[in-house]
Amino acid sequence: MDAHPKMVGPVVRGLDANLADAVISAIEVDNPDVDVLVDDQGGYIRIATPTRCRMTRASLEDALGRTFRLHQLEPQLAGFAGRMKLTDDEVVWFLERKD
Repeated sequence: MDAHPKMVGPVVRGLDANLADAVISAIEVDNPDVDVLVDDQGGYIRIATPTRCRMTRASLEDALGRTFRLHQLEPQLAGFAGRMKLTDDEVVWFLERKD
């Protein structure tokens, strides 16, 4: 049995530091019971949590200080780990489909 859970979450382009910082803050708020791994490689920032990573539009807007439609995040993603489900109100990265 693997003692280290698989990590999931976004890989954000590092070009917009305000957005990257807001994504990190929002993920920390929306995943209060887990450690959030942040790996800043300059050109991109990998943000991950074990097994499931959730980010709400409300938390992202609070961190940005302005309105933001979650579909605007997609061009800023260099990639992501896991599967991604995007709605108007949240983005969830996860390991397995649960349809």
